Amino acid sequence: MRINFWYISSILISFFVIIPILTVFSSFFENTSNYYQVLKDTFLLEYILNSLILLLSVLILTFLIGTGSAYLVSFFEFPFSNFFKWALILSFAVPPYIYAYSLTAFFENYGTAYTILKNLFGEADYNQNIPKFDGLFGVILSISFSLYAYVYILARASFLYQPQNLIDLGKNLGFSKFKTLYSIVLPAARPAIVAGLSLVAMETLAEFGAVDFFSINTLTTGIYNSWIAFDDLAFANQLSFYLLLFIFALFILENLSRKRAKYHMNSRGGFKQKQKIKLSGRKSLMAFTFCFLVFFLSFLFPLSQMMYWTIKFPENLFDLQIINLLINTLYLVVLSSLVLIIFALISNYGNRVNKDKTLNVLSTLSISGYAIPGVILAVAFITFIAWIDESVIKTFGFLSIKKVFIGSIFGLVIVYFIRFYSLAFNGIKSGYEKINISVDESSYLLGYSKRKTFMNIHIPFLRNSLLFVFILISLEIIRELPITLILRPFNFETFATTAYISASEDLLEAAAVPSLFLILIATSFIIVTSKYILRDQNE
Repeated sequence: MRINFWYISSILISFFVIIPILTVFSSFFENTSNYYQVLKDTFLLEYILNSLILLLSVLILTFLIGTGSAYLVSFFEFPFSNFFKWALILSFAVPPYIYAYSLTAFFENYGTAYTILKNLFGEADYNQNIPKFDGLFGVILSISFSLYAYVYILARASFLYQPQNLIDLGKNLGFSKFKTLYSIVLPAARPAIVAGLSLVAMETLAEFGAVDFFSINTLTTGIYNSWIAFDDLAFANQLSFYLLLFIFALFILENLSRKRAKYHMNSRGGFKQKQKIKLSGRKSLMAFTFCFLVFFLSFLFPLSQMMYWTIKFPENLFDLQIINLLINTLYLVVLSSLVLIIFALISNYGNRVNKDKTLNVLSTLSISGYAIPGVILAVAFITFIAWIDESVIKTFGFLSIKKVFIGSIFGLVIVYFIRFYSLAFNGIKSGYEKINISVDESSYLLGYSKRKTFMNIHIPFLRNSLLFVFILISLEIIRELPITLILRPFNFETFATTAYISASEDLLEAAAVPSLFLILIATSFIIVTSKYILRDQNE
């Protein structure tokens, strides 16, 4: 019997990615330390309430910012509207934890705001009049301005392909522009908006850096503290279990929304292409002001704050080993991206040539890794390695394998693989959907094997999709904090971990330099990516 390489490979890859999820569920029934009872009697309810308040607040704010800006650039022409079309996604270059550093540095006592007021109006006690954006409110702002682009991109894509007939319908019914928006336009775009909000929700619940910086107790920080401070992996996994259930509920909601979504093509027959309305006067100024404020607050504000600290304290630039940090960051980006792309290609082709229900189920479960917070994945990975080390390896007298996987580049790349596998899989899958199955059949008729078809036909055709996936994964790895922080080798730092360590030691001015480089590198990736995700109808 001939072994089906593509089928077995796809099964093994999918099962490997599912292991951390199974680890979290199996660890739920383990015994915990006394820390569980202490937390249950004290802060557990606070963790849950803070997580819910944070989630609801961020969802409301990102909906207003993302949908509002997408509506303006999709339906209207005003000064710099084409610029804002792509500039509004640059907020992705600023992780929530770096936005939190900027917010604190600007509004703290004797911070940047105080310096500006002193230079403009002379010496005075301005601190009592400068608002303080810290605590839970600071976290909400930091996450919202960093993540609203999820909603913006998906809402804009939906708005872009809504036909003129919908707008004409509102006019014929005598609706105002605002009533047309909430009665016709938003309901038509609901699946896309819900999908964007689901991604925001998952990222919010997974956020660690910003909530830790502002000392807000959430389920994510509880998981981290259970393992780091109290060395209780079992309880960390129990908290992970509860958070995972909630995230899976959001993940299912996002998938259901996608199934109900309709993908509109350029309309023919009785449907008219939508024409943008040219604004003038006060309305034009209001649209420009709204988009500019969003762009300024989400990108220019943190970027300028980091640049200000870097220029004001140049010694931090010279004290930092920029070349080493750049090499470490790019090393992780290139290595992890290549591994992800290679295995995602194999898995996608295995799914293509094998119409198997078991494989489809495993593939669907495997791409849920992106919905799992990095803290949970790191803890689950350590738990799994510890179980193998204690239960299997020592039974047969082998040496411990913990050092091979924990505190090593190898282990770090594995967890990156699990976390971002869905990005690689779905990105390549979208490219594969453009290759008609008749291409494969023609290749087989010409005497090509499955391997030659894969190497000589599919990979060249998927070249643009592979580049897009590479950039997306690179962007995520550059920004990723908890996984890198927990699993990195000793004395191995990236821009993200260096910024976090400096900020945790209350050295915000020292955190500025690595934060600035992280923003600039991420921005360059986003600018390259923007042409793929912001296509107009005529492109």
